[in-house]
Formats: sequence, structure tokens, C-alpha cells
Amino acid sequence: MTLSDSSPDVYSHVKVVISIIVGLCITTLLKGFAVFVQHPKRERVSLLHLGWAASLLLWIIHFWWWEFRLAMVPRWTFEIYFFVILYAILFYFLSTLLFPSDLKDYAGYEDYFLSRRRWFFGFLAATFIADIIDTSLKGSAYLHSFGIEYPIRIAVSLVFCVVAMITKNRRVQMAILAVSFLYQVSFIIRLYGTE
Repeated sequence: MTLSDSSPDVYSHVKVVISIIVGLCITTLLKGFAVFVQHPKRERVSLLHLGWAASLLLWIIHFWWWEFRLAMVPRWTFEIYFFVILYAILFYFLSTLLFPSDLKDYAGYEDYFLSRRRWFFGFLAATFIADIIDTSLKGSAYLHSFGIEYPIRIAVSLVFCVVAMITKNRRVQMAILAVSFLYQVSFIIRLYGTE
């Protein structure tokens, strides 16, 4: 069954389901941040871990805004709907990976994060691949409106994910975090600052 653009409720339905998943992501991250306020001495704060948590929060907020353009999809199918939901679910997995239910087997959040880095950066890489499909769904003109920066951004992000999956070196991890976060802020400002 295909739902065409003649059904105005389709996008609203998709938007509601995505907002539920995004809400769970933000709740998970905020609850994780709150632990540091509630129990400041229980776990040692890690700049690397908190940096990725803050970066992910910004990504999720940006994702929700980015998905507003799904209104441009002229024809909805179950496959497109399913893909968009899976894309949102990737962010939920990233959120839960950053804040586990307990840290009993680890020396702290940084030790935990570095031990789960392959999972974290694997899911993060999957979001970049999903982003290509998602952006393409919104139309060729929309995809090409980002110019050469878009494919370069995706390619460099995927390389960063692979490097971050391989190395436990804290300096390399912090450098990837810093470059990623600063670029993300720059991209958002440049993309939406002129609208």
C-alpha cells in the first residue's frame, strides 16, 4: 500500500512517531546528565564521555529539525516509513550506549565509553549512512542544495568513526570529539543562520 501526498495525515503520523523516539533520546541523555548533579561524587566525570553526550544531544535536536523536510516526500510507502523510524532508533541506541544502567564492571564513564567505542561509533557511522538515504528521500534538488560539502562531510565523518573505533588513545578521541562538535555547530549555524 502506498500513501500519496493526497493524504495530509501521513506526514503528521510519521512526525508523531519520530517525536516519541526523539523524546526518549533526549530523556535518556538528560537523565544521564542529571546523575552527575544528583550524585556528584559517585562517578568520576569524564570530559570525553560528557563531550560525546553533549554532542549527541545537539545531533538529536538537529535531527528533529532536519526531519521537518520529510514533508517534501511526495509519496510515502511502508518501506520509507520503516526506514525513517529505524534512522531515529539509531539515535536512541546511541543515547543508551552513553548512559548504561550501571557501571559496576568499569572504572567510570570514560572506561565504559572507551570499552564500548566500537558500538558507539558503529551506530554513529550508521547514522551518517542513513542520513544520505534520508536526505535523498527529500528530493534530488534538496540533496544537491548542500553542494560538495555534504558528501565530504559524510566521508570525513565516516573516516573519523572508523579511527575512533580503532583507537583508545585519549588525545585522538578528544581531537575527534572537538573537531566533530565544532564542525557540527558551524554546520548548523551556516545552514540555519541565513533562513
